Amino acid sequence: MTSLPLWLQAGLWGLLAGSALCLGAAVTYVTAIPARVIAGVMAFGAGVLISALAFDLVDEAVASGGLVAVSVGFIGGALAYTLANVWLARRGARHRKRSGDLQPTEADHAGSGAALAVGALLDGIPESVAIGLSLLSGHGVGLVTVAAVFLSNVPEGIASAAGMRASGRSARYVFGVWGGIALISGLSAVAGVVLFGGASAEVTAGTTAVAAGAILAMLADTMVPEATAGTHSATGLITALGFLAAVALSRLAG
Repeated sequence: MTSLPLWLQAGLWGLLAGSALCLGAAVTYVTAIPARVIAGVMAFGAGVLISALAFDLVDEAVASGGLVAVSVGFIGGALAYTLANVWLARRGARHRKRSGDLQPTEADHAGSGAALAVGALLDGIPESVAIGLSLLSGHGVGLVTVAAVFLSNVPEGIASAAGMRASGRSARYVFGVWGGIALISGLSAVAGVVLFGGASAEVTAGTTAVAAGAILAMLADTMVPEATAGTHSATGLITALGFLAAVALSRLAG
């Protein structure tokens, strides 16, 4: 893949990571996976994402762009995500990662279907932009970042699709949402390369930090609560295992 143009590499990696949402949704229609298992995979994925944030994104961003640019970007990304998430929660997307019957129907909350779709998009774009930006280092794509996003997207696709089915939404709607987001994930990764390919190290680092801050806020606001609801006191241990697995993968890839 290294012989391909950088923007195309970014698009393919972003599409691959985003396609895990469709994979997870498909699993929902093939077999019934216990909520506890879904929550366990989500806890593991959260640990992998935290590791990717700490070592592949933030640490490298600080090294290349400095602590000030990264701090401003990181807080800005977390704040922007939090405000958007609060707005969406009031419109019916609070439990978009839940696999049970917590997701509202259109009869319960008019416009909740659109809010769920926008919420899933809000979760996915920062991750994809981070994948694209990782290619600008000149050392190839951040494989741990791609693996972390893919792994976190599978249980999200399973849980959200199951919740959408329980709330009465059609398969066309479910796969339309996830297929569209997978495509936008690829385009977001392309945007990360195209828009910031010629930017200064400080700007690139700050933008990476914006994505990282948004991802961490997403983890705390949506993924961890879903994981805890299913795995309870085991959440911390499973998340720690995911973190350690990502550290090991990073060392092997390096």
